[in-house]
Amino acid sequence: MDRKLVYSIFSAMLLFATFVNCQDEMEGDEEEVIGGEITEEEGVLVLTEGNFDTAIGSHNIILVEFYAPWCGHCKKLAPEYSKAAETLKEHDPPVVLAKVDATEEKELGSRFGISGYPTLKFFKNGEVNDYEGPRDADGIVSYMQERADPNWKPPPPAVVELTSSDFRDFVDRSPLSLVEFYAPWCGHCKRLAPEFEKAAQRLKNLDPPIPLAKVDATQENQLAKEFDVTGYPTLLVFRFGRPSEYKGPRESDGIANHMIGLQSEATKLLSSLKDVKNLMRKDDVTVIGFFERIDDPEIEEFKNAAEDFRDVITFGHTVLSEARAEYKVNPNSVVVFNAERFYTKFERKWYTMEKKGMKSDEIKEFVNSHDVPLVGEYMPSVSERYEAKKPLCLFFYTVDWSFDHRKATNIWRTKIAAIAKDYKKITFAIADEDNYSKNLEELKLSESGEELNVGCYDENNKKYPMDPMEEYEEDEIREYLDAFSKGKLEPVVKSQPIPKRQEGPVTVVVGKSFQDIVLDEEKDVLIEFYAPWCGHCKKLEPEYKKLAKKFQKEKKIVIAKMDSTVNDAPDNFKTTGFPTIYFAPATDKANPIKYEGDRSIDDISKFIKKHATVSFKKEEL
Repeated sequence: MDRKLVYSIFSAMLLFATFVNCQDEMEGDEEEVIGGEITEEEGVLVLTEGNFDTAIGSHNIILVEFYAPWCGHCKKLAPEYSKAAETLKEHDPPVVLAKVDATEEKELGSRFGISGYPTLKFFKNGEVNDYEGPRDADGIVSYMQERADPNWKPPPPAVVELTSSDFRDFVDRSPLSLVEFYAPWCGHCKRLAPEFEKAAQRLKNLDPPIPLAKVDATQENQLAKEFDVTGYPTLLVFRFGRPSEYKGPRESDGIANHMIGLQSEATKLLSSLKDVKNLMRKDDVTVIGFFERIDDPEIEEFKNAAEDFRDVITFGHTVLSEARAEYKVNPNSVVVFNAERFYTKFERKWYTMEKKGMKSDEIKEFVNSHDVPLVGEYMPSVSERYEAKKPLCLFFYTVDWSFDHRKATNIWRTKIAAIAKDYKKITFAIADEDNYSKNLEELKLSESGEELNVGCYDENNKKYPMDPMEEYEEDEIREYLDAFSKGKLEPVVKSQPIPKRQEGPVTVVVGKSFQDIVLDEEKDVLIEFYAPWCGHCKKLEPEYKKLAKKFQKEKKIVIAKMDSTVNDAPDNFKTTGFPTIYFAPATDKANPIKYEGDRSIDDISKFIKKHATVSFKKEEL
C-alpha cells in the first residue's frame, strides 16, 4: 500500500477520534453547566438568586425552605425535609422541594420578608403562599399533596377592606373587631399584612368570629381624621363601634391570641367580700367599682373605662352592700386602691370618686390621676404610666422585696416619701440599680459607686443627674430638686462630638448640636434618624444625598441626619424604627411632622414644599 495513502488514512482516523473526544467533552461540559444552574442535595433543589425565578416558573408546585446554616431548627428539619422530597417526587403531579440559604441570598430573603428560620413558602402556578403545615416528613407530604390537587385554591382573604360607606356598619354590628389603618407605601404595613391575614383566617372560624378589617387611610382621609390616625399602621379595637387602642403583638399568633383574650370582659364581677379582697394587688393599684344593682347604667360606663386599662391595671366591680360597708363607700363609687406595699403616712390608702350618672371618660381621668403612689417602684409593668407623668425623679438603689431585705428597701423609700410630699409637680419612684443600669448610664451615674443615686427627667425627657452623695443628706436632695424645678440645672446629653466641619450636602447633627441646627427658628429642617446597621437606611442614603443636593442653594432649608444609636433627640422627635424622617418647620419646632410617604426624591420634595414655612425659590421641585 502506498505510504502516503496509509499516512492519510491514519491522519483521518486520528482527526475523527479527536472530534469524537471533543464532542464527548463538550456534551459533558454541557451537562456540567446545566447541573451548575440548579443543583440537588439529598433530593432537595438548591436555589439562588440566579436560578430562583427559573425554578419557580418551571414547576407547577414547589415548596421552598429559607434557612440559615447555623439554625438549630433548620438542622432538625433537614432530614425530614429530604425524606419528604424523595416521597413527593413520585407524586402525581410531582411536588418539588427546594431550599435557599437566606444568609447568602439576602435579596431573596428581603424579597419574601424572611425574618426567621426556617421559613417555608410554597409556590403554585407561580403564586406564593405561606406554608403552615407540620414539620415532619409525613406531615409535609400530606400537606403538599393536598395543595398539589389541581382543584385546590387558597382560601379567600379574611381581612375585610373597608371604606367610609361600610365602615360604620361593620364596627357597629361587631361585638369585637380589629381594624388596621394603613398606607399602601408603608413598609411596616407591608410586613404586617401577611401576619394580619393569618390572624384573620384563624379568628374567622371562632364562635363567635372576631372579624379583622383594614382601611387605606391615604384614600379614606375623613375616617383617618375621625380616629386621629397620625402614623401607619394604626390598629384600633372596636366593641360595637367604640374604639380603643390595640396594645397587642404584631405577629399572627400574637394578634389572634390577644384578640381571643379580649373576648373576656376587662372587669370582673366580684360576688363576695373575699373576692374583693383577693383582687387587691400587692405591687400595683387596683380599681373597684361599687354599685347597687347589676343593671345600673354606671356599670356599663365602668366597663367601657376598664377596656382602656386592660392588661395594665386590675379592675373589678361589685353590688355587695357588705363590700360598700367594708370600705365605707356609697353606691356609684369608683375607688382606686393603692398597693399595700407602697403605703406611707403621707398619702391615702385609697381614693374615691362618687357620682350618679358617671361617664367612662370621667372614670378614666380619675384613675389616671391616681394610678401611681407617692413613691412607687419603676418597673416594666408600670413604666409606661411613669413615662406619661414627667417630670419624673428616680432613686436608684438595690430594691429587694424578699423577706430578708424588704425592711431595708422600705427604709429608703420612706425617706424619699418624706421629701416627695413637698414636690407635688414631680412624680417620684424607686428603681432597682441592676435592672435599670441603662438609665444610670444615660444619666452618667454608672460609675458613681454610691449606695443611692438620683436622676430626674423633665417633660422633654432631658436628663438631670444629681451629684453622688457619700452619705444620705435630705437637704442636698431638696436643694437639687429645687434647682431642677426652677430649671437651673444643665441636662446631660448623649452625643457624638460636634463635627468640626460639615462634609457633603447632608448636614450631620449630633445630640449637642440638635438645638442649634434642628431647632433653629429661622430654618425649616428635614432630619433623618438612622442606625448604622440598618439596611433600609443604607438603601436610602444615596437618594437622600441627591435630595440634599437639590436643596443645597436654599439657605433656609436644611437636609440633615443623625445617628440615633449614639445621640439624644427631644421626645417630640420620637423614633420607633429606622429610618424615621421628620420635618421641623421654622415656625413650629414643638410639633415636627413625621414623613410617612414613599422614600423617593420627588415625593419627599413635594412634602418639603407643602410644609415649608420660610421662603425658598419657587422653581418646580
